[in-house]
Amino acid sequence: MSWETNEHIEWRGDERPALRRPVLVAGFQGWNDGGQAATAAVRWLARNLDGRRVAIVRPDDFHVFSEMASRPIVRVRAGERVIRWPAHDLFAVRGDESWPADLLVLAAREPDLRWRTYCNAVLDVARSFEAQQVITLGTFLAAVPHTHPVPIIGYAWDDGMVEALRRVGTLESSYEGPTGITSVLAYEARQAGFHAASLWAAVPHYLPTTANPKAALKLLRVVRDLTDIPLDLARLEDAAAYFESQVSEAVRARSEVADHVRELEEAQTESTEQSSGPDLPNAADVIRAFEEMLREGRQGGGQSGGGPE
Repeated sequence: MSWETNEHIEWRGDERPALRRPVLVAGFQGWNDGGQAATAAVRWLARNLDGRRVAIVRPDDFHVFSEMASRPIVRVRAGERVIRWPAHDLFAVRGDESWPADLLVLAAREPDLRWRTYCNAVLDVARSFEAQQVITLGTFLAAVPHTHPVPIIGYAWDDGMVEALRRVGTLESSYEGPTGITSVLAYEARQAGFHAASLWAAVPHYLPTTANPKAALKLLRVVRDLTDIPLDLARLEDAAAYFESQVSEAVRARSEVADHVRELEEAQTESTEQSSGPDLPNAADVIRAFEEMLREGRQGGGQSGGGPE
């Protein structure tokens, strides 16, 4: 199906921008987005790199609007009440001559229905821009302290991407069981001939609904390393440092939380001392938390749409 005729895609603008072998980077609100870091990462790309909204996936065929997580939201804008539907926005990001490829960014809510049809629609857009690589982002709640480096689990299907994930230091998982749209889109992309990978960041379980720029930063650093796109993440680094300091201040004000964080730090430090290198997380515990999250289907995100306002 061509980009002009896909019934599930609504194109924005009069003409399609020219992109150079773009990498599709996708993040979804909801079950795949503990700590809201996956959607924070894709929103950062769209907002801070002057992303142009080029298309949306129409939500009507992919949501049960009577379900609380997928209900449309009423907003007041300039004194007028407007309805905001679950967002599935695709942004084009064009880099300068130093970039080996451009970006196509999907900021969305996990659909409720017809996942393969949904993935085909998204991949149809990617094909229309001659994209060759798809990276999906997810986050999950785990027993990790906010003061330590963010662990990343990564998986792929072809040997080249698997080796690339190992080079950038992601953890591996052999999980089998229920999964989310983040994994499904990466799998469908691989089946359709794209190079595909899925990245999952572990975020502190005591911050389940707090937007976590530190985890978003780590995800985008891995994206940068995988794609060789020289993303300037300085502003996000500042946000991550401020986030950590603010959380630390709030934790110190609550003794029971502070005690719990110290226990997590001590457990991580002990694991690091027993490992072969300095900043390694407790891999077994992180992977176990990731697999438990997938099995139990824990919710992680808010209710609003996925795209930048």
